[in-house]
Amino acid sequence: MKHLMIAAGLLSATAAVAADKPQLTVYTYDSFVSDWGPGPKVEEAFEAVCNCDLNLVGVEDGAALLSRLRLEGENTDADVVLGLDTGLIAAAKETGLFAPNPVSADYTLPIEWSDDVFAPYDWGYFAFVHNADAAAPANFRELAEGETKIIIQDPRSSTPGLGLLLWVKASYGDEAPEIWAGLADNIVTVTKGWSEAYGLFLEGEADMVLSYTTSPAYHLIAEDDASKAAAAFDEGHYMQVEVAAKLAGTDQPELADQFLEFMVSDTFQQIIPTTNWMYPAVTPAAGLPEGFDTLITPEKSLLYTPDKAAAVRDQALAEWLGALSQ
Repeated sequence: MKHLMIAAGLLSATAAVAADKPQLTVYTYDSFVSDWGPGPKVEEAFEAVCNCDLNLVGVEDGAALLSRLRLEGENTDADVVLGLDTGLIAAAKETGLFAPNPVSADYTLPIEWSDDVFAPYDWGYFAFVHNADAAAPANFRELAEGETKIIIQDPRSSTPGLGLLLWVKASYGDEAPEIWAGLADNIVTVTKGWSEAYGLFLEGEADMVLSYTTSPAYHLIAEDDASKAAAAFDEGHYMQVEVAAKLAGTDQPELADQFLEFMVSDTFQQIIPTTNWMYPAVTPAAGLPEGFDTLITPEKSLLYTPDKAAAVRDQALAEWLGALSQ
């Protein structure tokens, strides 16, 4: 009985210590917190230095993150949001929910970065991924004119889906409705998020899926499988820069700042390539993993500024909805 009482006391003391640790809640997307995503490694590494409890909350995809924040408003439990991108920055700032960001880093992005609220943590190029032994179209017109079946994501809930809208708009301008009208017959389904779309592609439900030029690296490095490739489009490829920011209403402002600084550290950045399968915003000291050198490099990079992306978004969405509803 004495030993049981001592054990019970130790358990109570351990629970009390755990309860005393501050908790930092980070909203992100589902694939980030999955077993194979960056979340588990990031949580372990940050908790080793913060003396805190990192609570990662997965919310479908990036655009769904912003929708949830709008609904929760100042009552949100989030201290940090990780997983928006340049296509959503202007809309996110309009909410007034975010605080200035103290992060500075030696970014190795292909663009200059300057933003006082959002800090980047990775980047990549959107692309259609296909089986490497199958012929792939060289541009959107060729895709629309052929019978290749594709799976894409909804731009209202998914950052890749929104990225596709901006990709077509940046490539074709006023001719974008014509492109979407041609693509409508190619689309097998539109999913809420990236994970569902990619899973359906792997199950053989379509010839191609909207993803990233870096996606084949996963199969090559994690599975020793060279059977997937990204189609190189001669219009160029739209770039995605994923970002994070602190909520103005956080009750853990110093811890939130510590996390954002940790996010651009070598410890965090070296996790990104082989878990999130994107390019890190700051190239790790050890460089990129072997296999990334096999990926296609777009000859032309496309990217709207956050304000321009916000300005064309509604028109691009209307064009997309109009084509798919016919």
